[in-house]
Amino acid sequence: MKILDHIAQSQGKTQFAFEILPPVKGQHIDSIFAGIDPLMEFQPSFIDVTYHREEYELKTLDNGLLEKRMIRKRPGTVGICAAIMSKYNVDAVPHVLCGGFTKEDTENLLIDLDFLGIDNVVALRGDAVKNETYFTPTEGGHHYASELVAQIADLNKGVYLDEDLEQASATDFCIGVSGYPEKHMEAPSLDTDIQYLKEKIAAGADYIVTQMFFDNSKFFAFQDKCREAGIEVPIIPGLKPIATKRQLNLLPHRFHVDLPEDLIKEVMVCKDNKAIKQVGVEWCITQSKELQQAGVPFLHYYCMGKSENIKNIAEAIF
Repeated sequence: MKILDHIAQSQGKTQFAFEILPPVKGQHIDSIFAGIDPLMEFQPSFIDVTYHREEYELKTLDNGLLEKRMIRKRPGTVGICAAIMSKYNVDAVPHVLCGGFTKEDTENLLIDLDFLGIDNVVALRGDAVKNETYFTPTEGGHHYASELVAQIADLNKGVYLDEDLEQASATDFCIGVSGYPEKHMEAPSLDTDIQYLKEKIAAGADYIVTQMFFDNSKFFAFQDKCREAGIEVPIIPGLKPIATKRQLNLLPHRFHVDLPEDLIKEVMVCKDNKAIKQVGVEWCITQSKELQQAGVPFLHYYCMGKSENIKNIAEAIF
């Protein structure tokens, strides 16, 4: 079922959803199921499955030459989505990236997803890899998420890269894109970032999922700015509970988000991670209740491979 259909059928009730990370190389699919099982009692409407690019490093050989070696493989996002849908009968939503893909790669991926009966995708540019200062598009690939959205929208119209393709049929994907309540790190301003977001909507995106945030006022201000800019698609807030003291530095550095001073103070006085997890859960419950009262269509939680704290939050909300 499409995300828009879930929203239409909910009759204004806030629904539960979450995002998982594919397992690292060598881990079994059961490691994914172990994180999902405790959350299924809350009847998630969909489960997002992230994607990451292959990564390489240059290793200097004894003869002084450089050898390119893969240090991170693409995850089996398509297979994971199929396994989730088969086991749980819930919609799985794969992330589709610009980075690491040519347009032909993207088309083939989307064809596979369509064959599997996957109704939703999240279209993302993707981040720069470790050896890049800024994102560098793959040769023959897309530079911007808006271009990727446009390609998916074209497939929904039956328009393929090969215009002479015989017996081409249209796909029917519901397209999600990312939004940044505190702006994308590369955008010069929030207003500029919202104009980029508007381009993604104009290209064919159907809904927005936000980056994590810890201050609801920033989400509400972002939502207001989107509406003022003429963006009318559903906006789904993304939430993550703090779990360790290290995240006070890690999350702002990696995700370019600000943490409220009150949350920082509460975490700093905790004696161990057990106490920090409780602070994170309680803070996220408060966020969730306020957002739920405001009528958001979903509460979308970033699990990062761990479900215990999300389960505690869901018990208080759903």
